[in-house]
Amino acid sequence: MGANQTAEMTTLGDLLAERTREGVLYEKLPENRVRCFACGHRCKIPEGKPGICKVRSNRGGTLLVPTGYVGALQVDPTEKKPFFHALPGSIAMSFGMLGCDFHCGYCQNWLTSQALRDPGSVVPPRDITPEHMIQLARRHHAQVIATTYNEPLITSEWAVEIFRLAKPAGFRCAYVSNGNGTPEVLEYIRPWVDLYKVDLKSFRDRHYRELGGVLENVLETVRRLHRTGFWVEIVTLTVPGFNDSNEELRDIARFLVGISPDIPWHVTAFHQDYRMLDREDTPVKTLLRAAEIGKEAGLHYVYAGNRPGSVGPWENTYCPGCRALLIERFGFRVLQNRLADGSGCCPDCGRAIAGVWS
Repeated sequence: MGANQTAEMTTLGDLLAERTREGVLYEKLPENRVRCFACGHRCKIPEGKPGICKVRSNRGGTLLVPTGYVGALQVDPTEKKPFFHALPGSIAMSFGMLGCDFHCGYCQNWLTSQALRDPGSVVPPRDITPEHMIQLARRHHAQVIATTYNEPLITSEWAVEIFRLAKPAGFRCAYVSNGNGTPEVLEYIRPWVDLYKVDLKSFRDRHYRELGGVLENVLETVRRLHRTGFWVEIVTLTVPGFNDSNEELRDIARFLVGISPDIPWHVTAFHQDYRMLDREDTPVKTLLRAAEIGKEAGLHYVYAGNRPGSVGPWENTYCPGCRALLIERFGFRVLQNRLADGSGCCPDCGRAIAGVWS
């Protein structure tokens, strides 16, 4: 067989299998099985099989996990993650691997997240070292290094390998996640992760099960993140006919207020993508309605996203005390930042504004 024929027969699974090491987030079980703690599924994996995510697998009674590569690497505004209360106007070096523990039909990152699950996803891994990642972040003047594009919980060992270098070098480190966590994985990443964005996709368990998850797992992760001191921001992609009823949006807002009214809530616009092509894009009026519901529930910081210039004041940050304009935005661009001194206090009334400002 020629070299070209051999290369053609190399699958994405083969390439990823070469880029693994023993994981940390698991326990050994009888009969060479393992139990993985990286996400809320807590997969019990037989020998020779992968977990639900397809990228954490049992080989000879040892859990092998992804390492040493990226599926996507990009420089973004930190606001795009979106973090609106973390270093406004800064740059985030964003990286992702391949795979996910959910299978959302509207996923905008399906080329990376649905690898090994969808034959149409053929993004190849690109080898990189943590040292090179830090060099790239410095070269691009990033202040944040974020793991995103696929589900970072299932590649937490690799993220921590990078963040162990990034934190002492002065970077803020971030997870952009579906929030399907476990106490074990959050304890593991806590020393290395500052910022955590959760996609709270619905407040109905039946909807979460359609996506491959369980609502209560995500709600408990949000509670635990706040309780253990991560800076948390929440995003709800408002999908027409799926999660955009007044009742469901009000339930989400009340849940967040019950944890802390200072948690920023981003209600963002859906657009047709991947396998969800059967409904219209989210109209602006839905975003405005959702934002008003959040405000009425008592949240201090509510944002309407993905419609730059069309949602009025809902792109900006205001003081919840005196209502002074603190940060003015157009989409992901910061036009004015009155918290630029890093104090985190309203310059008009002195109120402390929740967030990570320096």
